[in-house]
Amino acid sequence: MNALIAAAKKEGQLNVITLPSNWANYGTIMADFTKLYGIHITDANPEGSSQDELNAIAQLKGQSRAPDVVDVGGSFAVTGETDGDWAPYEVATWSDIPAAAKAGNGDYYADYGGYVAIGYNPKEVKVAPTSFKSLLNPIYKNQVAIDGNPTQTGSAFAAVYAAALANGGSLSDIAPGVAYFKQLHSVGNFVPVEGTPATVESGQTPILIWWDYLLASEVKAVVPGLKIVIPSDAQYAGYYYQAISKYAPDPAAARLWEEFLYSTQGQNLWLQGAARPIEMSAMIASGTINKTWEAALPAVPGSGTLVLPTEAQETTAENVVAQQWPSVTS
Repeated sequence: MNALIAAAKKEGQLNVITLPSNWANYGTIMADFTKLYGIHITDANPEGSSQDELNAIAQLKGQSRAPDVVDVGGSFAVTGETDGDWAPYEVATWSDIPAAAKAGNGDYYADYGGYVAIGYNPKEVKVAPTSFKSLLNPIYKNQVAIDGNPTQTGSAFAAVYAAALANGGSLSDIAPGVAYFKQLHSVGNFVPVEGTPATVESGQTPILIWWDYLLASEVKAVVPGLKIVIPSDAQYAGYYYQAISKYAPDPAAARLWEEFLYSTQGQNLWLQGAARPIEMSAMIASGTINKTWEAALPAVPGSGTLVLPTEAQETTAENVVAQQWPSVTS
């Protein structure tokens, strides 16, 4: 670590990408990293998507402003591995990351996550939705959105996966999730725009299907009365993934960043942002988790057992969504 810290400080710079400051507490995380090590962080395209991150890796290769690290949805982590974009690395706490949440060769590893949830503004939505099935009710006409195109955005992709589980699908069969959104659109309830805190606040999309922690940290900031419900018919947990670019212009700073994120301090900072850190089980067992922040998380119906899609399931699901999603609004 001492050698890594020295090398990273010599570089003095870290290039991250698509990290909004109010997303899972990233503003505080970046500020604390800079305060601790004196390394300047440049956050490119903070409102971008996982696909934008992969595009930047390809387009900025060899440039000093190229991304050093990425934070992407699972299917995009797999795509990056397939394209040969990642530099394998195992953080010091590697054994605390569940095997299902990391590539065995160290190419990518889950960092934080949560559950797909339904967020709604009670001033606009008088009957509380409790499930994916309930959202088909005509009372929700022109009210329901996801946060973008699931072929481009990891969180929107997760919403389709969750809908699949609620409609007879599985981690190996995402097609029922696409069919669900097609039905939601056909009954007039699905609004095919990018749902954002602003669209919830304005009433354009008073119901937003998104990660529970983003509803809590981003939407609730502008809609204080927002209600967040994890659907009774689909408890889909998903995580974002870290990876180091094989072409990182600041390779030591990139590795030090990962060590910070997977330290007790870094993991608890995600928890402060209402996200579930990937090392949560190990932290509970060791007594290093912040219990106040843990207690503030939304309740999970059922067992709350963490089940993540395999790499093969992710790849298959990604291909199915790419082929079938255009039919949702056609």
